Amino acid sequence: MHFMAVNGLTLHISDSGDGGNPAKPVLVFANSLGTDFRIWDRVVARLGDSFRIVRYDKRGHGLSDLGTPPYVMDDHVGDLSALLDALSIDNAILCGLSVGGLIAQGLYIRRPALVRGLILCDTAHKIGDDRLWNDRIAAVEAAGIESLAEGIMERWFTKALRGDPVELAGWRNMLTRTPAGGYAGTSAAIRDTDFTEAAKAIAVPTLCLVGEEDGATPPALMQELTALIPGARCAVIAGAGHLPCIEQPQAVSDHILSFTQEAGLA
Repeated sequence: MHFMAVNGLTLHISDSGDGGNPAKPVLVFANSLGTDFRIWDRVVARLGDSFRIVRYDKRGHGLSDLGTPPYVMDDHVGDLSALLDALSIDNAILCGLSVGGLIAQGLYIRRPALVRGLILCDTAHKIGDDRLWNDRIAAVEAAGIESLAEGIMERWFTKALRGDPVELAGWRNMLTRTPAGGYAGTSAAIRDTDFTEAAKAIAVPTLCLVGEEDGATPPALMQELTALIPGARCAVIAGAGHLPCIEQPQAVSDHILSFTQEAGLA
């Protein structure tokens, strides 16, 4: 367990795999709404010693501070930017899932020299519309995240995982124990973010990954994002919903390894 002071907040982070070799490529993971960095455990376990791996709980999630919600996307982008500076990382591969993918795009827009490559998982250039996010924020403020949990589980996971009551309960606990302010505050940041034009200017190797059964950012939306980014390619992962890193970690890690090797990033 590792904590760092970033932008006046305490962030919970994991920094592993360096092994004293500063030449190792750095792979930074950014999480989705309502999750913490444990969603990447099964992927990290399969990546071996190929990377220095940094994970963190964004503000309002996991063991990190809440800050002052509602947030704007630049709050999350600024946190990641400052975290990389604090860790003396100036050349990273970013892997972001859902809002984490927006944060990764935002960091490239803000500080392109920091970013060697992008792996954008189950995300988009714009996710949802004002009505969707305003309704979700209102529901959380009125009745808590628990009131949305069943629908979220259906978007996150395939029927196969939802058929395992023990595992489903564990991931549901992670969601519902997220601070309501962090969930609603990040929802506001997603609502107000549109990178449609900015995505066209991305000029680093980019891989888009999406679960075949993703109910939040479905394959058609990910293919729209892929088409915006020059030279990007998209892979659809069978047997996965919105969180392929949980349901299909081998496929995700295989795609990461092959992409980074083929692009000369690792």
